[in-house]
Amino acid sequence: MNKKIYAFFALLGILTIESCTNLDEVVLDESFTSNLSAKQAADGIISPVYAVLPSIFTHTNYFAIQEISTDEAILPYRGGTDWGDNGIYLALHAHNQTSTDPNLKNTWNLILQGMSRSITAINTLPSSSEPAAKTYLAEAKGMRAYYSMLTLDLFGLVFVKNDIGETSSILRGDKAVEYIKSELLAVEPNLETNVGPGRLSKGAVWGLLARLYLNAAVYRDPYAASPTFKNEDLDKVIEYTDKIIASGQYQLSRDYFAIFNSDNHTNKELIFAVDQRAELNGHNRLAYFSLSGDQFPLPAYPNANGTDGPAITSDFYRTWVSAYGSQDPKVDPRFYRENLSIYSNPADSCVAAENFNINRGILRGQQYGLIRKNGVFLKCADGKMKVGKLFNDTRNKSTLPVDFTEKVDFTTEGSNYSTGYRVEKYEFSKKSVSGRNFGEADIVIVRLADIYLMRAEAKLRKSNDVTSALADVNTVRAARTYSTPAPALTSISLDLLYRERGFEFYWEMLRRTDMIRFGKYEDKWTEKTNTDKNKRIFPIPQTAIDGASNIPGYLTQNQGY
Repeated sequence: MNKKIYAFFALLGILTIESCTNLDEVVLDESFTSNLSAKQAADGIISPVYAVLPSIFTHTNYFAIQEISTDEAILPYRGGTDWGDNGIYLALHAHNQTSTDPNLKNTWNLILQGMSRSITAINTLPSSSEPAAKTYLAEAKGMRAYYSMLTLDLFGLVFVKNDIGETSSILRGDKAVEYIKSELLAVEPNLETNVGPGRLSKGAVWGLLARLYLNAAVYRDPYAASPTFKNEDLDKVIEYTDKIIASGQYQLSRDYFAIFNSDNHTNKELIFAVDQRAELNGHNRLAYFSLSGDQFPLPAYPNANGTDGPAITSDFYRTWVSAYGSQDPKVDPRFYRENLSIYSNPADSCVAAENFNINRGILRGQQYGLIRKNGVFLKCADGKMKVGKLFNDTRNKSTLPVDFTEKVDFTTEGSNYSTGYRVEKYEFSKKSVSGRNFGEADIVIVRLADIYLMRAEAKLRKSNDVTSALADVNTVRAARTYSTPAPALTSISLDLLYRERGFEFYWEMLRRTDMIRFGKYEDKWTEKTNTDKNKRIFPIPQTAIDGASNIPGYLTQNQGY
């Protein structure tokens, strides 16, 4: 797809009216497109449908509400002040969120914007003479279904609208599941197979269908004491995961962290992802969100540092410790990747700029990296970058080491800048022009490892097929041969599979959905003691309810808020 056309229409093309009763957009006047070829015009119509995804997947939107609301991530008031934000992150982690939470509002608005853009494309593409328009129309309808999956998962409802001028109808429960299912099934025949992970393909729809069927028990009755999984749903999970695996189109990455590298667009494990290549105005927010304010991953950018954001909880870290006993969890190649040799050899304090890469995975203990003084990085006598022990210089605490500790909570001590083990899963883009924006790493939505583990779960839930489920889990573990792969498991159960999903998909915005499906979301962890099952879905933003107040009974708040 032409990147210049993408950027042109993403910037110029569509203004969203956020009211949930309208979902209207201002369609470009024909004068803007009269000089474009049919192909360029069709590209410009479908591009905005995808262009909202990087904004949805920023650190304070979908990531925050899918991760900080779980036992994987916690974001206290750093230093007693930073990330205060009127307590929204404390409330999110403790399941005390309200309908005025700005991150929930932003996520809601962005998802509806994506849905509205899809509707605009659906209404516009049929008049195109471009042969690709048929595929683009299927993609637009499929993306409308994907955005509907997000609203169903997060807020427990789906908006149904086919024409710009009509008011959306609202579906919940089984009707919502059946609607999304029918939409995905209808577009699958008209989708392509080899369009890359940044566009909706047959494989992507198969993966989304498998995810929908697996979570259907929750979506049909989100407040049930425990989900009722239907065998016919589990059969469909197996059917669609089988189709993906049998296609041979996708491949488990031998290097786990390469899945999240800045050049991952061609990684064959990715099935569906947010296309973040630099030309598409992506971002590095998932890369810098957790890092210390004194960690600078890019030698070219002395202002591109971390934010001392969320850490993993001690509860989640302890699942790794429990799994590996006397061995350090780093025996699992998904846990940690050491890229700076100074950690094992203190004499290696000079690194060529082009060879500098910070460590990846879960970062513990004293951190080393580029030393920044008075806004510039220090260099060795030979011109290489000076690497050494890091201190909290950016926090005006030059004697306080950047030493990540396991303990992190909402207390003053537990909120210090260096508390909590940090996560550096996505790689900073070295082609960035700012260090923060124009990140290149595609953000994963569906990847092949999830296909194997969904199939394993479906087999366990349907017939307790331990042999097949264990084979799928160990296939994923054995694939990471870049270093010594994780040791094979000798047994499997739903609890062990849940733990395995945590190891494989931490920080990938699947945890909340997994916790609900496995019956773990009402558990207690870190600062969270709330066991209210109403918190499984989020409150509808008050602004949306207020905006719909002219239609009595149209949009009602979710129970418990």
